[in-house]
Amino acid sequence: MTTHRPTGNGRIQFGVFFQGVNHTTVWKAPDSGSQTDFESFRRVAQTAERGLFSAFFLGEGLRLREHLGRIHDLDVVGRPDAQTALAALAAVTTNIGLVATQNTTYNDPADLAHRLASLDLLSGGRAAWNIVTTDNAWTGANFRRGGFLKHEDRYVRAEAFVQTAKAIWDSWADGAIAGSRSDGRWLRQGSITPVRRNDASFDVDITGRLPRSAQHHPVLFQAGDSPDGRDFAVRNADVIFSRHAELEDAKVFRADIVARTLKAGRPADDVKIFPGQEFILAATEKEAAEKEHWVREQQVGPETAIAYLEQFWGRTLDGYDPDGPLPEIDPVVDVTNPTRGNAFHGKSARELAGQWRDEARGKGQSIRQFVAARSRLNGRGLVGSYDGVADLLAEYARTGAVDGFNITPWLVPGGLDDIVNELVPRLQDRGVYRTEYEGTTLRENLGLRVPSSHRRGTLSAAGRQESENVA
Repeated sequence: MTTHRPTGNGRIQFGVFFQGVNHTTVWKAPDSGSQTDFESFRRVAQTAERGLFSAFFLGEGLRLREHLGRIHDLDVVGRPDAQTALAALAAVTTNIGLVATQNTTYNDPADLAHRLASLDLLSGGRAAWNIVTTDNAWTGANFRRGGFLKHEDRYVRAEAFVQTAKAIWDSWADGAIAGSRSDGRWLRQGSITPVRRNDASFDVDITGRLPRSAQHHPVLFQAGDSPDGRDFAVRNADVIFSRHAELEDAKVFRADIVARTLKAGRPADDVKIFPGQEFILAATEKEAAEKEHWVREQQVGPETAIAYLEQFWGRTLDGYDPDGPLPEIDPVVDVTNPTRGNAFHGKSARELAGQWRDEARGKGQSIRQFVAARSRLNGRGLVGSYDGVADLLAEYARTGAVDGFNITPWLVPGGLDDIVNELVPRLQDRGVYRTEYEGTTLRENLGLRVPSSHRRGTLSAAGRQESENVA
Protein backbone atom coordinates (compact mmCIF):
# COMPACT_ATOMS: atom_id res chain seq x y z
CA MET A 1 0.00 0.00 0.00
CA THR A 2 1.26 3.50 -0.82
CA THR A 3 2.07 5.51 2.29
CA HIS A 4 2.07 9.26 2.66
CA ARG A 5 4.00 11.43 5.07
CA PRO A 6 1.69 12.85 7.76
CA THR A 7 0.73 16.48 7.22
CA GLY A 8 0.59 19.18 9.84
CA ASN A 9 2.15 22.46 10.90
CA GLY A 10 3.80 21.34 14.14
CA ARG A 11 0.96 22.74 16.23
CA ILE A 12 -1.92 21.30 18.22
CA GLN A 13 -5.36 22.90 18.38
CA PHE A 14 -8.27 22.23 20.72
CA GLY A 15 -12.02 22.18 20.33
CA VAL A 16 -14.57 21.44 23.05
CA PHE A 17 -17.45 18.99 22.63
CA PHE A 18 -20.42 19.88 24.85
CA GLN A 19 -22.38 16.64 24.83
CA GLY A 20 -26.13 16.42 25.19
CA VAL A 21 -26.61 12.68 25.78
CA ASN A 22 -23.88 10.73 27.55
CA HIS A 23 -22.85 8.82 30.66
CA THR A 24 -19.36 10.35 30.84
CA THR A 25 -20.39 13.73 32.30
CA VAL A 26 -20.25 13.43 36.08
CA TRP A 27 -23.50 15.22 36.81
CA LYS A 28 -23.57 14.06 40.46
CA ALA A 29 -20.37 15.94 41.36
CA PRO A 30 -20.85 18.81 43.87
CA ASP A 31 -19.47 21.35 41.38
CA SER A 32 -21.48 20.08 38.41
CA GLY A 33 -23.81 22.59 36.76
CA SER A 34 -26.95 22.32 34.69
CA GLN A 35 -26.78 20.70 31.26
CA THR A 36 -29.51 23.00 29.92
CA ASP A 37 -28.98 26.43 31.54
CA PHE A 38 -27.39 29.02 29.29
CA GLU A 39 -24.88 29.81 32.03
CA SER A 40 -23.22 26.41 31.53
CA PHE A 41 -22.90 26.96 27.78
CA ARG A 42 -21.57 30.48 28.30
CA ARG A 43 -18.96 29.45 30.85
CA VAL A 44 -17.65 26.52 28.80
CA ALA A 45 -17.49 28.59 25.59
CA GLN A 46 -15.82 31.59 27.23
CA THR A 47 -13.31 29.39 29.08
CA ALA A 48 -12.47 27.66 25.78
CA GLU A 49 -12.04 31.02 24.08
CA ARG A 50 -9.76 32.20 26.91
CA GLY A 51 -7.72 29.07 26.17
CA LEU A 52 -7.62 29.98 22.44
CA PHE A 53 -9.66 26.92 21.45
CA SER A 54 -10.65 26.77 17.79
CA ALA A 55 -14.24 25.64 18.20
CA PHE A 56 -17.18 25.01 20.51
CA PHE A 57 -18.94 21.86 19.30
CA LEU A 58 -22.53 20.79 20.02
CA GLY A 59 -23.77 17.27 19.32
CA GLU A 60 -27.32 16.40 18.41
CA GLY A 61 -29.94 14.05 19.79
CA LEU A 62 -33.14 13.77 17.78
CA ARG A 63 -34.82 11.48 20.28
CA LEU A 64 -34.31 10.74 23.96
CA ARG A 65 -32.50 7.46 24.51
CA GLU A 66 -34.52 4.56 25.83
CA HIS A 67 -33.74 1.51 27.90
CA LEU A 68 -35.87 -1.62 27.50
CA GLY A 69 -38.74 0.50 26.22
CA ARG A 70 -38.45 3.25 28.86
CA ILE A 71 -36.70 6.63 28.88
CA HIS A 72 -33.13 6.02 30.00
CA ASP A 73 -32.84 8.16 33.14
CA LEU A 74 -29.29 7.39 34.30
CA ASP A 75 -27.43 9.39 31.67
CA VAL A 76 -27.43 13.11 31.00
CA VAL A 77 -30.15 13.73 28.40
CA GLY A 78 -31.55 16.64 26.46
CA ARG A 79 -30.18 19.99 25.34
CA PRO A 80 -31.59 23.14 23.69
CA ASP A 81 -31.54 23.34 19.90
CA ALA A 82 -27.94 23.63 18.73
CA GLN A 83 -28.33 26.62 16.44
CA THR A 84 -30.38 28.52 19.01
CA ALA A 85 -27.69 27.94 21.64
CA LEU A 86 -24.88 28.85 19.26
CA ALA A 87 -26.61 32.06 18.16
CA ALA A 88 -26.78 33.11 21.81
CA LEU A 89 -23.11 32.20 22.30
CA ALA A 90 -22.13 34.23 19.24
CA ALA A 91 -23.16 37.35 21.16
CA VAL A 92 -20.90 36.60 24.16
CA THR A 93 -17.81 35.33 22.32
CA THR A 94 -15.52 36.90 19.74
CA ASN A 95 -13.21 34.36 18.11
CA ILE A 96 -14.21 30.79 18.88
CA GLY A 97 -15.92 28.76 16.15
CA LEU A 98 -19.51 27.56 16.65
CA VAL A 99 -20.19 24.04 15.38
CA ALA A 100 -23.75 22.69 15.07
CA THR A 101 -24.41 18.99 14.43
CA GLN A 102 -27.27 18.79 11.95
CA ASN A 103 -28.80 15.74 10.29
CA THR A 104 -29.13 15.35 6.53
CA THR A 105 -31.96 12.82 6.81
CA TYR A 106 -34.46 14.88 8.81
CA ASN A 107 -33.73 18.38 7.52
CA ASP A 108 -34.39 20.23 4.27
CA PRO A 109 -31.32 21.58 2.44
CA ALA A 110 -32.79 24.99 1.59
CA ASP A 111 -33.98 25.61 5.15
CA LEU A 112 -30.83 24.32 6.87
CA ALA A 113 -28.52 26.16 4.47
CA HIS A 114 -30.29 29.42 5.30
CA ARG A 115 -30.16 28.86 9.08
CA LEU A 116 -26.46 27.94 9.00
CA ALA A 117 -25.68 30.90 6.73
CA SER A 118 -27.54 33.14 9.18
CA LEU A 119 -25.37 31.94 12.07
CA ASP A 120 -22.25 32.31 9.94
CA LEU A 121 -23.11 35.84 8.84
CA LEU A 122 -24.19 37.09 12.29
CA SER A 123 -21.14 35.57 14.02
CA GLY A 124 -18.68 37.16 11.59
CA GLY A 125 -17.73 33.91 9.86
CA ARG A 126 -17.46 31.53 12.81
CA ALA A 127 -20.14 28.92 12.02
CA ALA A 128 -19.62 25.27 11.14
CA TRP A 129 -21.84 22.31 10.33
CA ASN A 130 -21.09 18.80 11.57
CA ILE A 131 -22.77 16.62 8.93
CA VAL A 132 -24.44 13.48 10.27
CA THR A 133 -26.70 10.85 8.71
CA THR A 134 -29.42 8.67 10.22
CA ASP A 135 -31.40 5.82 8.73
CA ASN A 136 -33.04 4.01 11.65
CA ALA A 137 -36.80 3.87 12.11
CA TRP A 138 -36.55 4.53 15.85
CA THR A 139 -35.27 8.08 15.25
CA GLY A 140 -37.46 8.47 12.19
CA ALA A 141 -40.61 7.90 14.22
CA ASN A 142 -40.22 11.40 15.64
CA PHE A 143 -40.51 12.73 12.09
CA ARG A 144 -43.15 10.34 10.76
CA ARG A 145 -40.52 8.98 8.38
CA GLY A 146 -39.66 5.80 10.22
CA GLY A 147 -37.10 3.77 8.29
CA PHE A 148 -37.82 5.31 4.91
CA LEU A 149 -34.12 5.70 4.08
CA LYS A 150 -32.12 2.60 3.22
CA HIS A 151 -28.86 2.25 5.11
CA GLU A 152 -26.83 2.15 1.90
CA ASP A 153 -28.51 5.36 0.68
CA ARG A 154 -27.72 7.57 3.68
CA TYR A 155 -24.55 9.00 2.12
CA VAL A 156 -26.21 9.37 -1.28
CA ARG A 157 -28.78 11.72 0.27
CA ALA A 158 -26.11 13.40 2.41
CA GLU A 159 -23.92 14.18 -0.61
CA ALA A 160 -26.85 15.60 -2.56
CA PHE A 161 -27.81 17.62 0.52
CA VAL A 162 -24.31 19.10 0.95
CA GLN A 163 -23.98 19.90 -2.75
CA THR A 164 -27.30 21.72 -2.66
CA ALA A 165 -26.39 23.67 0.49
CA LYS A 166 -23.03 24.71 -0.99
CA ALA A 167 -24.71 25.88 -4.17
CA ILE A 168 -27.12 28.01 -2.13
CA TRP A 169 -24.23 29.54 -0.17
CA ASP A 170 -22.38 30.28 -3.41
CA SER A 171 -25.44 31.69 -5.20
CA TRP A 172 -24.63 35.27 -4.23
CA ALA A 173 -21.72 36.74 -6.19
CA ASP A 174 -18.76 38.43 -4.53
CA GLY A 175 -19.57 42.12 -4.21
CA ALA A 176 -23.32 41.53 -4.55
CA ILE A 177 -24.13 44.28 -2.07
CA ALA A 178 -23.39 47.88 -2.97
CA GLY A 179 -20.11 49.16 -1.62
CA SER A 180 -21.29 52.74 -1.16
CA ARG A 181 -24.46 54.82 -1.11
CA SER A 182 -23.53 56.36 -4.47
CA ASP A 183 -24.07 53.02 -6.23
CA GLY A 184 -27.77 53.69 -6.51
CA ARG A 185 -28.81 50.07 -5.95
CA TRP A 186 -28.42 48.14 -2.69
CA LEU A 187 -28.22 44.81 -4.57
CA ARG A 188 -26.38 44.75 -7.84
CA GLN A 189 -28.31 43.32 -10.75
CA GLY A 190 -27.44 39.79 -11.81
CA SER A 191 -25.59 39.06 -8.57
CA ILE A 192 -27.80 36.14 -7.45
CA THR A 193 -28.02 32.86 -9.35
CA PRO A 194 -31.04 30.60 -8.69
CA VAL A 195 -30.27 27.07 -7.50
CA ARG A 196 -32.16 24.29 -9.23
CA ARG A 197 -31.97 20.58 -8.51
CA ASN A 198 -34.36 17.84 -9.54
CA ASP A 199 -33.29 14.25 -8.94
CA ALA A 200 -34.05 11.25 -6.75
CA SER A 201 -32.91 13.12 -3.63
CA PHE A 202 -34.33 16.63 -3.94
CA ASP A 203 -36.54 18.89 -6.02
CA VAL A 204 -35.24 22.39 -5.32
CA ASP A 205 -35.79 25.71 -7.08
CA ILE A 206 -34.58 28.45 -4.75
CA THR A 207 -33.04 31.87 -4.73
CA GLY A 208 -30.63 32.23 -1.83
CA ARG A 209 -31.58 34.88 0.72
CA LEU A 210 -28.22 35.86 2.22
CA PRO A 211 -24.83 37.17 1.06
CA ARG A 212 -21.68 35.29 1.99
CA SER A 213 -19.99 35.59 5.33
CA ALA A 214 -16.39 36.63 5.95
CA GLN A 215 -15.32 32.97 5.52
CA HIS A 216 -17.47 32.46 2.37
CA HIS A 217 -19.63 29.75 3.96
CA PRO A 218 -19.72 27.54 7.07
CA VAL A 219 -16.86 25.13 7.73
CA LEU A 220 -17.90 21.49 7.25
CA PHE A 221 -17.15 18.76 9.82
CA GLN A 222 -17.89 15.04 9.38
CA ALA A 223 -17.40 12.01 11.60
CA GLY A 224 -18.13 8.90 9.54
CA ASP A 225 -15.53 6.17 10.07
CA SER A 226 -16.65 3.51 7.59
CA PRO A 227 -14.96 3.40 4.17
CA ASP A 228 -18.00 5.17 2.70
CA GLY A 229 -17.89 7.72 5.51
CA ARG A 230 -14.21 8.46 4.96
CA ASP A 231 -14.71 8.87 1.22
CA PHE A 232 -17.67 11.17 1.85
CA ALA A 233 -15.53 13.24 4.22
CA VAL A 234 -12.62 13.75 1.84
CA ARG A 235 -15.01 14.79 -0.93
CA ASN A 236 -17.04 17.21 1.16
CA ALA A 237 -15.62 18.07 4.59
CA ASP A 238 -12.99 20.46 5.89
CA VAL A 239 -12.50 18.69 9.24
CA ILE A 240 -12.94 15.08 10.36
CA PHE A 241 -14.06 14.43 13.93
CA SER A 242 -12.19 11.15 14.46
CA ARG A 243 -12.30 8.36 17.03
CA HIS A 244 -8.62 7.50 16.40
CA ALA A 245 -6.92 9.30 19.28
CA GLU A 246 -4.09 6.94 20.29
CA LEU A 247 -0.84 8.10 18.66
CA GLU A 248 -0.01 5.08 16.47
CA ASP A 249 -3.66 4.58 15.48
CA ALA A 250 -3.88 8.30 14.66
CA LYS A 251 -0.87 7.99 12.33
CA VAL A 252 -2.52 5.12 10.43
CA PHE A 253 -5.78 7.04 10.17
CA ARG A 254 -3.98 10.15 8.95
CA ALA A 255 -2.18 8.18 6.24
CA ASP A 256 -5.46 6.67 5.05
CA ILE A 257 -7.19 10.06 4.95
CA VAL A 258 -4.27 11.66 3.09
CA ALA A 259 -4.39 8.90 0.46
CA ARG A 260 -8.16 9.29 0.06
CA THR A 261 -7.86 13.10 -0.05
CA LEU A 262 -5.30 12.97 -2.86
CA LYS A 263 -7.46 10.48 -4.76
CA ALA A 264 -10.36 12.92 -4.45
CA GLY A 265 -8.25 15.57 -6.17
CA ARG A 266 -7.57 17.71 -3.12
CA PRO A 267 -4.24 18.77 -1.52
CA ALA A 268 -2.92 16.31 1.05
CA ASP A 269 -3.48 18.69 3.97
CA ASP A 270 -6.90 19.93 2.85
CA VAL A 271 -8.79 17.93 5.50
CA LYS A 272 -7.97 18.53 9.15
CA ILE A 273 -8.31 15.73 11.74
CA PHE A 274 -9.58 16.24 15.30
CA PRO A 275 -9.97 13.04 17.36
CA GLY A 276 -12.38 13.10 20.28
CA GLN A 277 -10.54 12.94 23.60
CA GLU A 278 -11.14 13.15 27.34
CA PHE A 279 -8.40 14.69 29.50
CA ILE A 280 -7.91 13.83 33.19
CA LEU A 281 -5.01 15.91 34.48
CA ALA A 282 -3.24 16.71 37.74
CA ALA A 283 0.09 18.04 39.00
CA THR A 284 1.66 14.56 39.25
CA GLU A 285 1.14 11.19 37.59
CA LYS A 286 0.06 9.69 40.92
CA GLU A 287 -2.55 12.39 41.50
CA ALA A 288 -3.81 11.99 37.94
CA ALA A 289 -4.23 8.22 38.42
CA GLU A 290 -6.15 8.79 41.65
CA LYS A 291 -8.32 11.39 39.94
CA GLU A 292 -9.06 9.03 37.08
CA HIS A 293 -10.12 6.30 39.51
CA TRP A 294 -12.62 8.68 41.09
CA VAL A 295 -13.91 9.91 37.71
CA ARG A 296 -14.45 6.36 36.41
CA GLU A 297 -16.35 5.40 39.54
CA GLN A 298 -18.61 8.40 39.07
CA GLN A 299 -19.07 7.84 35.33
CA VAL A 300 -19.90 4.14 35.61
CA GLY A 301 -21.89 3.51 38.74
CA PRO A 302 -23.46 0.12 39.53
CA GLU A 303 -26.78 0.93 37.81
CA THR A 304 -25.07 2.30 34.70
CA ALA A 305 -22.88 -0.80 34.38
CA ILE A 306 -25.88 -3.16 34.56
CA ALA A 307 -27.95 -1.01 32.19
CA TYR A 308 -25.09 -1.00 29.69
CA LEU A 309 -25.12 -4.82 29.49
CA GLU A 310 -28.92 -5.01 29.45
CA GLN A 311 -28.94 -3.23 26.10
CA PHE A 312 -27.10 -6.17 24.56
CA TRP A 313 -28.73 -8.94 26.59
CA GLY A 314 -32.21 -7.61 25.76
CA ARG A 315 -33.49 -8.34 29.26
CA THR A 316 -33.24 -7.07 32.81
CA LEU A 317 -30.19 -8.18 34.77
CA ASP A 318 -31.31 -6.97 38.19
CA GLY A 319 -30.09 -10.09 39.93
CA TYR A 320 -26.48 -9.67 38.81
CA ASP A 321 -23.83 -8.12 41.00
CA PRO A 322 -22.13 -5.19 39.19
CA ASP A 323 -18.95 -6.15 41.02
CA GLY A 324 -19.27 -9.77 39.90
CA PRO A 325 -18.56 -11.50 36.56
CA LEU A 326 -20.44 -10.92 33.31
CA PRO A 327 -23.64 -13.00 32.91
CA GLU A 328 -23.14 -16.53 31.58
CA ILE A 329 -26.65 -16.57 30.08
CA ASP A 330 -27.04 -15.64 26.42
CA PRO A 331 -28.82 -12.51 25.23
CA VAL A 332 -32.45 -12.91 24.19
CA VAL A 333 -32.00 -10.76 21.08
CA ASP A 334 -29.97 -11.51 17.99
CA VAL A 335 -29.16 -7.94 17.02
CA THR A 336 -29.01 -4.86 19.21
CA ASN A 337 -31.15 -1.81 18.44
CA PRO A 338 -30.20 1.89 18.33
CA THR A 339 -32.35 3.12 21.22
CA ARG A 340 -29.26 4.20 23.17
CA GLY A 341 -27.33 5.47 20.19
CA ASN A 342 -25.78 4.28 16.96
CA ALA A 343 -22.74 2.84 18.74
CA PHE A 344 -25.02 -0.04 19.73
CA HIS A 345 -26.55 -0.51 16.32
CA GLY A 346 -26.03 -3.56 14.15
CA LYS A 347 -23.92 -5.63 16.55
CA SER A 348 -24.57 -9.35 16.89
CA ALA A 349 -25.56 -9.60 20.54
CA ARG A 350 -24.78 -13.29 21.15
CA GLU A 351 -21.42 -13.12 19.41
CA LEU A 352 -20.54 -9.93 21.23
CA ALA A 353 -21.57 -11.33 24.62
CA GLY A 354 -19.26 -14.30 24.17
CA GLN A 355 -16.35 -12.09 23.21
CA TRP A 356 -16.97 -9.81 26.18
CA ARG A 357 -17.17 -12.70 28.65
CA ASP A 358 -13.85 -14.05 27.40
CA GLU A 359 -12.24 -10.61 27.55
CA ALA A 360 -13.50 -9.82 31.07
CA ARG A 361 -12.54 -13.28 32.35
CA GLY A 362 -9.07 -12.98 30.89
CA LYS A 363 -8.52 -9.58 32.50
CA GLY A 364 -10.19 -10.48 35.78
CA GLN A 365 -12.76 -7.73 35.37
CA SER A 366 -16.14 -7.36 37.03
CA ILE A 367 -19.15 -6.01 35.13
CA ARG A 368 -18.46 -2.52 36.41
CA GLN A 369 -14.74 -2.68 35.66
CA PHE A 370 -15.40 -4.02 32.18
CA VAL A 371 -17.90 -1.28 31.32
CA ALA A 372 -15.60 1.40 32.73
CA ALA A 373 -12.75 0.06 30.61
CA ARG A 374 -14.90 0.23 27.47
CA SER A 375 -15.37 3.95 28.00
CA ARG A 376 -11.61 4.27 27.44
CA LEU A 377 -11.43 2.37 24.16
CA ASN A 378 -9.73 3.93 21.14
CA GLY A 379 -7.46 5.98 23.37
CA ARG A 380 -10.27 8.34 24.34
CA GLY A 381 -8.97 9.00 27.81
CA LEU A 382 -5.70 10.91 28.18
CA VAL A 383 -4.54 10.70 31.82
CA GLY A 384 -1.38 12.19 33.28
CA SER A 385 0.48 15.12 34.76
CA TYR A 386 0.33 18.51 33.09
CA ASP A 387 3.95 18.25 32.00
CA GLY A 388 3.69 14.63 30.91
CA VAL A 389 0.61 15.26 28.76
CA ALA A 390 2.20 18.41 27.33
CA ASP A 391 5.22 16.35 26.27
CA LEU A 392 2.97 13.74 24.67
CA LEU A 393 0.96 16.35 22.77
CA ALA A 394 4.21 17.88 21.54
CA GLU A 395 4.97 14.47 20.02
CA TYR A 396 1.57 14.47 18.30
CA ALA A 397 2.41 17.88 16.89
CA ARG A 398 5.88 16.77 15.77
CA THR A 399 4.56 13.74 13.88
CA GLY A 400 1.58 15.55 12.38
CA ALA A 401 -0.65 12.64 13.38
CA VAL A 402 -3.53 14.99 14.17
CA ASP A 403 -4.33 18.67 13.82
CA GLY A 404 -5.95 18.88 17.22
CA PHE A 405 -8.29 17.28 19.72
CA ASN A 406 -12.00 17.75 20.32
CA ILE A 407 -12.12 17.61 24.11
CA THR A 408 -15.09 16.11 25.94
CA PRO A 409 -15.08 17.52 29.49
CA TRP A 410 -16.02 15.03 32.19
CA LEU A 411 -17.41 17.91 34.24
CA VAL A 412 -19.68 20.79 33.18
CA PRO A 413 -19.12 23.71 33.32
CA GLY A 414 -15.66 23.60 34.98
CA GLY A 415 -14.14 20.71 33.05
CA LEU A 416 -11.85 22.90 30.93
CA ASP A 417 -10.40 24.96 33.77
CA ASP A 418 -7.26 22.88 34.39
CA ILE A 419 -6.69 22.44 30.65
CA VAL A 420 -6.80 26.19 30.03
CA ASN A 421 -4.98 27.23 33.22
CA GLU A 422 -2.30 24.53 33.36
CA LEU A 423 -1.94 22.58 30.11
CA VAL A 424 -2.25 25.35 27.52
CA PRO A 425 0.61 27.46 28.97
CA ARG A 426 2.87 24.40 28.98
CA LEU A 427 2.02 23.70 25.33
CA GLN A 428 2.76 27.32 24.48
CA ASP A 429 6.12 27.05 26.25
CA ARG A 430 6.88 24.05 24.01
CA GLY A 431 5.97 26.05 20.92
CA VAL A 432 3.15 23.72 19.83
CA TYR A 433 0.08 25.85 20.68
CA ARG A 434 -1.03 29.25 19.45
CA THR A 435 -0.49 32.34 21.60
CA GLU A 436 -3.19 34.31 19.80
CA TYR A 437 -5.90 33.66 17.24
CA GLU A 438 -4.66 33.74 13.65
CA GLY A 439 -7.73 35.55 12.34
CA THR A 440 -11.34 36.46 12.95
CA THR A 441 -13.01 33.53 11.17
CA LEU A 442 -13.12 29.84 12.04
CA ARG A 443 -11.66 28.97 8.65
CA GLU A 444 -8.62 31.16 9.33
CA ASN A 445 -8.12 29.82 12.84
CA LEU A 446 -8.28 26.20 11.68
CA GLY A 447 -5.71 26.93 8.99
CA LEU A 448 -8.10 26.03 6.18
CA ARG A 449 -8.03 27.23 2.60
CA VAL A 450 -11.02 29.03 1.16
CA PRO A 451 -13.75 26.65 -0.09
CA SER A 452 -12.82 24.79 -3.25
CA SER A 453 -15.42 26.69 -5.30
CA HIS A 454 -13.52 29.93 -4.54
CA ARG A 455 -9.96 28.84 -5.25
CA ARG A 456 -9.78 29.87 -8.90
CA GLY A 457 -10.36 33.50 -8.14
CA THR A 458 -13.30 35.66 -7.26
CA LEU A 459 -16.62 34.20 -8.34
CA SER A 460 -19.16 36.16 -10.30
CA ALA A 461 -22.76 35.37 -11.15
CA ALA A 462 -21.78 34.61 -14.73
CA GLY A 463 -19.10 32.19 -13.60
CA ARG A 464 -21.35 30.12 -11.38
CA GLN A 465 -23.55 28.28 -13.83
CA GLU A 466 -23.11 25.16 -11.70
CA SER A 467 -25.38 26.81 -9.13
CA GLU A 468 -28.21 26.80 -11.64
CA ASN A 469 -28.18 23.04 -11.89
CA VAL A 470 -26.46 21.06 -9.14
CA ALA A 471 -27.96 17.73 -10.15
